[in-house]
Amino acid sequence: MKIREGVFGAVGDTPLIRLQWFSELTGCNLLGKAEFMNPGGSVKDRAAKYILLDAEARGLLTAGGTVVEGTAGNTGIGLAHMCNARGYRLIIIIPETQSPEKFEILRILGADVRPVKAVPYKDPNNFQKIAGRLAEEIDNAIWANQFDNVANRRAHFETTGPEIWEQTDGELHAFVAATGTGGTLAGTAEYLKSKNPDVQCVLADPSGSGLYHYILHGEPKVIGGGSITEGIGSTRVTENLKGAPIDGAVRIEDEECVRTVYELLHKEGLFLGSSCGINVAAAVQLAKQLGPGHTIVTILCDGGKIYQSRLFNREWLAEKGLLPEGFPAEAAAAG
Repeated sequence: MKIREGVFGAVGDTPLIRLQWFSELTGCNLLGKAEFMNPGGSVKDRAAKYILLDAEARGLLTAGGTVVEGTAGNTGIGLAHMCNARGYRLIIIIPETQSPEKFEILRILGADVRPVKAVPYKDPNNFQKIAGRLAEEIDNAIWANQFDNVANRRAHFETTGPEIWEQTDGELHAFVAATGTGGTLAGTAEYLKSKNPDVQCVLADPSGSGLYHYILHGEPKVIGGGSITEGIGSTRVTENLKGAPIDGAVRIEDEECVRTVYELLHKEGLFLGSSCGINVAAAVQLAKQLGPGHTIVTILCDGGKIYQSRLFNREWLAEKGLLPEGFPAEAAAAG
């Protein structure tokens, strides 16, 4: 029997799924790492696990302690599961622009959820900075600091990268992923490059982020007017992303993202979030650049349920001008 020890033991070792329709479309072998199958429902479970284990190992977090984090949702959900298992209190500072489902899940999981206005990182009232200040005011508390805590990157160097390498028998040509904190892309790319420097590692970036320009020109510069995606894109280079061995970047507009999300649903049977749309759309673009016969791996970050009231809501999509062709007329708006 293969028994995993609690919620910590259940993180990782997710399947690699061949995206059949997209593979046939491109003539490449397009593979998605099924991170939505983690216990907290997203790739961020890996970072949450490593951040807590690192804090415990260094004596920064002891019994009865408090974890404070600024998050767009998924890292908070992962932390909530693990804090419950360890008996820690969790305070989440979250931009009020995130989907209602994320607030609801975090509260169900027992987190103290504190919404704040969404402001740029340079603003002292940015959600990350508020979280850092709050943690300093509480005894026996840590700021998880997922953006600049390199335990996040190490999680993917030690788990995600090796899993992908083993699952493909080392037979892959490229890895592509969007990034918010930088941990998933940087850690996975670092490991894959250590095994084969010829594996192309590519950033997928939404509109309104500065990272596409950073990869191509060496400095972050915002391109476009914003995106409906949540938790990805950035206007700065985090400690997790610094020095990452990234070969190139692909920019994906919201229209392409949404279309891909619905293709994943109706062609592949996968109910996934907007970051997955960015990732798979970027993998398709990369496949067209490389040509048929290549194996490309991307991250299926999270499921679609926490975006139900927006990404899968006819009225919301229509208001944004993003209603995909063939959207079912009978599809009900959440809420």
